[in-house]
Amino acid sequence: MSHLARLMRRIAARKARIAVIGLGYVGLPLAAEFAKEGFPVTGIDLDSARVSNVNRARSYILDVSSEDLRALRRSRRLKATTSFDALGSQDVVIICVPTPLRKTREPDMSYILAATKEIAQRIRKGQLIILESTTYPGTTEEVILPALEARGLAVGRDFCLAFSPERIDPGNPTYTTRTIPKVIGGLTRRCGTLANALYSSIIRRTVPVSSAKVAEMVKLLENTFRAVNIGLVNEIALICNRLGIDVWEVIDAARTKPFGFMPFYPGPGIGGHCIPSDPVYLAWKVRVHGFEARFIELATQINGAMPQYVVERAAGALNERRKALKGSRILLLGLAYKKDVGDLRDSPAFDVARILDERGARVDYHDPHVASTELNGRRRASVPLTAAILRRTDCVILLTNHSTVDYDFLLRRAPLILDTRNQYGGLPRPSSRIVKL
Repeated sequence: MSHLARLMRRIAARKARIAVIGLGYVGLPLAAEFAKEGFPVTGIDLDSARVSNVNRARSYILDVSSEDLRALRRSRRLKATTSFDALGSQDVVIICVPTPLRKTREPDMSYILAATKEIAQRIRKGQLIILESTTYPGTTEEVILPALEARGLAVGRDFCLAFSPERIDPGNPTYTTRTIPKVIGGLTRRCGTLANALYSSIIRRTVPVSSAKVAEMVKLLENTFRAVNIGLVNEIALICNRLGIDVWEVIDAARTKPFGFMPFYPGPGIGGHCIPSDPVYLAWKVRVHGFEARFIELATQINGAMPQYVVERAAGALNERRKALKGSRILLLGLAYKKDVGDLRDSPAFDVARILDERGARVDYHDPHVASTELNGRRRASVPLTAAILRRTDCVILLTNHSTVDYDFLLRRAPLILDTRNQYGGLPRPSSRIVKL
C-alpha cells in the first residue's frame, strides 16, 4: 500500500495528525472543527500569546468559544506551539497565514514563503499540504510546489498539494466553518481527491474544482465581485447626494425587483482582510501579463476615497451649524470594519480618524467591541456613550452600527449625527440632527 493510500485510510478513520499554521480568524476555527471530529490537531503560531491562550483554553476568536477549547484540551485533541518541529510527524499541514499588501500595493508573500520553507525542511512521503491563505492564481503551483519538490519528492506520488480558499464571515452564526461550502483544487487529481476527503469530514458540502489555480481564482472572483459592486453603489451615493436624492430609498425600491438586481450598500469605505486586498492581488497578477484590470482599479479608487468623503460631509454639516471642523470634538461610533465584531483589520474608520486629525478635529471613539487601540499615533480607550460625553461632542460619525448601542439614547443626546450606515433610515420622519451619507 502506498503512503498516500495509507493517508486516505487515516483520514477516514479520523486518525490523521493535522497541523494548522496560523491560529487567527481562519486557522483557529478550522483547527477546532478538525479536533471536534476526533483528529489530533497541533496549531502552530509564532505569537506566543495566541499559543498560550489556546493551551489555557482562553479563546480570542469570536467564532470559537472558550468552552469548546476547554473540551478539546481535556480530550487532548488540540494543542498549540510556537515550534515548527512538529511538522515532520504530521500527516496534513494546512497553511492559514496572512497575505497582506505591501505599501507598493504588491502582494506580500513573506508569510507564505516562511511557512513553506519550514514545511519543505521537514516534508516526508505521505503528507498532504494545503494552502488556505488568499493569494493570486498560480501561487500554489509556482511558489509552493517547487520548494517542496526540491526535496526530491514528487507531487501526486509521494505527497499531495492543494489549495482551498478560506471563506469566513466573523460573527455570523448561520454561515460558519462547517456550513460554508468549501472549494478545493488539487495540483493533481489524486491531490484533489485526498483534500476533498479531509474537508468532507468537517464540512457539509465540498466543491471540488479542476485545479488549484481555479480554486485560487474563485476566491478572488468572490471578493472582487463585492468590491466592484460596493464601489458602484458608493459612486451612486455620491451622485444621489449631488442630485438631492436619498440613496437608501433608491436601493430599497430597486431591491424589490425579483430578478437582475442584488442590493449592495454604501458606507465609509471597505474593510476586513479580504475585500480591500483580494482585488488588488488579481489586478497585480494580470498586470504582470500585460492586462489592465480597469474595473478593479476604478472600484479601488472609489472605495478608497470614501473616508475623505465622510469627513467632507461632516465638515459641511458642522459648517451649516456655524462650526468649523478644526477644533470640533468628533466621536467616532464604531471602529471595527463590520457590526458586532471587534475586527479592526483595514477598517476605514482609521482613515476617517486620520483625516479628521489632519484637519484639526479632536477625535474620540466608542466601540463596545474594542476596549482600546492605537488611534492617530497613540493608545486610546473607548469612551463611554453617556449624556456627559455627548454634550461635549459636536458631531457623532456613525461608522459601524453595532447592535448593542442604544441608538434612541444617541438620537436624544447627540447634537449632530452623520449616519453612514442608514441606522436611522426607519424613522417615521426626518430629524434635523441626522445627516445621511
